[in-house]
This record gives sequence, C-alpha cells and structure tokens, in this order.
Amino acid sequence: MIEPDELSEFDSTQVTNITQADVKTVRAEQVHMYQADAENIVAQEVELKQSAAGNVKANHIHMHQSAIAVANATEIAVSQGAVGFVRAEKMSAGGFTGAVLAGSAELRHGVANVVVGREVHVEGARTGILFARNISGNVNTVLDARGALIVGLISGLFASLMMLLTRSLFRRE
Repeated sequence: MIEPDELSEFDSTQVTNITQADVKTVRAEQVHMYQADAENIVAQEVELKQSAAGNVKANHIHMHQSAIAVANATEIAVSQGAVGFVRAEKMSAGGFTGAVLAGSAELRHGVANVVVGREVHVEGARTGILFARNISGNVNTVLDARGALIVGLISGLFASLMMLLTRSLFRRE
C-alpha cells in the first residue's frame, strides 16, 4: 500500500480520487479531492472539498471549504473557500478572493480585493477595487473607477514630488 507521504506525482487519463493525501502534480480528465492537497492540477473538471491546491488549470472548478492559490478556468464556483488569483470566463464565489479577472463574475456573501470583469453581480459581498462594464446588485466597494483615478493621480503627483526632492537634496556638484 502506498502511504500518502510517498505520493509525489500522479497521472491518469480518467477520474482521479484523492483523499487525505499530499500530491505534487495531478493530470486527469476529472479530479476529485477530499481533505487533500496538491501543488499542481491540470484537468478538465476539478472538485475540491476541504482541500488545497497551489495552481489549478481546468475547464470547470468546483470547490467547497477549500483553497487555491492560482486558478485558471473557463468556469469556477467557490463556496466557503479562498482563492488568491482567479482568471476565468465565468466565476461564482462565496468566500475570500484576492484578485479576479473574469468575463462574468458573481460574488455572494464574501470578500474580494480586486475584481475586473465585463459583467459583475454582487450580493452581500464587499470588494476593495471593482472595475466592470456592467455592475448589478448591492455593491459595497472601497474604491471604484473614479476613486481609483483620484488615487492614481495623487500617487503620481506624490511620487514625482519625492523624486524632485530627492534629486535636489542629493545632487552632485
């Protein structure tokens, strides 16, 4: 019997079920993980329950009470989970999301630091910075497009003043 510590890489062309194990790389059509972790996952469909993954590339990702550092997918659904960076065509999230780059994003009862998308629907969620062509729902954001423009202008002005001050103070003669 293979102990979980001995698993370093697992390749399959069908369905891979991983329970209470540490895996370095998983490549399969379907990956189902329960209380497990993987560094890299490449699959058509990924389902995580109480699991963690470093980098996931898949067409469809469904996760519940799980964490992913970087997710690249056509469609991702997050329930009570955390994702560091998401790049997807369609995303639905309830939990914590660091940065989202999506065509269509739906945030429900969670927190997202940065959201960029064509269409964003927010319900009971908070965002730090939100850029979208179409926004719907009750949006509670710290910084919108107008606020980001003001912060950018002020930051640029401050940086240029600091550069001029530094040059004048440390000028060599």
